[in-house]
Formats: sequence, structure tokens, C-alpha cells
Amino acid sequence: MDPLMQPMEIRVLACLIEKSLSTPEYYPMTLNSLTAACNQKSNREPAMQFSDQDTVRALDSLRDRRLAWSVTTGGRTPKYKHSIEEVYPLTLPQLAVLCELMLRGAQTVGELRTRAGRLCTLADIADVQAVLQQLMGRENGPLIAIAPRRPGQREERFGHLLGGPLASESEGAIDPLACEPARLNVRSENEQIAALGVKVATLEDEMASLKAQFADFTRQFQ
Repeated sequence: MDPLMQPMEIRVLACLIEKSLSTPEYYPMTLNSLTAACNQKSNREPAMQFSDQDTVRALDSLRDRRLAWSVTTGGRTPKYKHSIEEVYPLTLPQLAVLCELMLRGAQTVGELRTRAGRLCTLADIADVQAVLQQLMGRENGPLIAIAPRRPGQREERFGHLLGGPLASESEGAIDPLACEPARLNVRSENEQIAALGVKVATLEDEMASLKAQFADFTRQFQ
């Protein structure tokens, strides 16, 4: 699996995918429309509150992962699109099901049949089950898994793994602070700073090695 994504990155990427499938006439998306999509009350779990700055930070991180890009469409306002197919080659049904799991969390096959059906054609429950098996059986690692059962739950639920392993109901209860935008930003920025530190250390090692090689080379002519 690739490095885990933060909740805000998942929400922005999911909204880009959703709008590319449901309203292609309004896609790619402006920053304002993308922020509004992230803040929707319907078809979102949990509800989150983004500022434009939050959306930009998430877009920058997604760009570093090759999952989103800014594009020029003839107007002066930049627009944004996803490029998930460059990292995760998926069929349209697979993309629709994964998108719904990213937008609304763990769901049953029946829920996915209804909700993902607005993004692509899914003839019946068997179609959804086949897609779920494909997403779990990927050669490069599963993108989804069966979620731990809730007390008294009969039907299996499925959730995506882009943000890490699925927690049990008791472990996965939503902490209001966990989805606070400022807290998510700080966490994401701290992780990016740590990653930059690793890159700088690697570059310093490479530079030292190049200097040593150059010194050895110049000594041949002294």
C-alpha cells in the first residue's frame, strides 16, 4: 500500500471523483466549488468543515502523491481534477464504489448498490459483490476490507483502507476533535515536515557522496 492518506486528503479526492462522475459538465472544479463539495451535509460521513486554505493544503498533498492536478481550461480561474487512475488503475464500477466508501465510510452491499449506483450502472447486488471482491483482491494490495461487526449487526460492511486499517466500532467512534480542521492541518503539516526532513537528510548524504567522488576524480590530475 502507498503511504496513508489524511482525512482531509481523502475527502478532497473523493469529492473530485464524485463530481467527475455525477456532474461532468461542472468538472474540473474551481476551488470554491470543491470546498463547497467537501462541506456538503448530504452524502458525507463524517460532516467536515473546510476553509479554502484547508482545501489548498489537501490539494498540494494530493499533487505530491500524483492524485490531483490544477488545470487551465481557458478561463483565468484555476480548476482542479483528480488523477487517481495514474496511481490506482480502476474500472468505473470500482472507482464509484471506492468513492462512496471514501465519502461515507463503511457500508453494506445494499447501501453501496444504491449510493454508488448514482455514479455508474450497477445492475444488482451481485455486481457490487463482484466489485468488492476485485478491490479486496488487488495484486498490489487491497483498497478495501470487511469492517468489524457492530453489536447486533447482521450484514457485513465494507470500508476503504486509504487512511489505514479499519477500527472496530468501539475503537472507531468519531472524536469531534479528530475531525477538527485545524487539528487535521497540524497533523498533516507535521507529517509533511517529517517527510521533508527525511528527504533533506537523503540529499545531504548524496551530496557528500558526490563531493567525495569529485575529490577522487580531481586528484587524478594533480
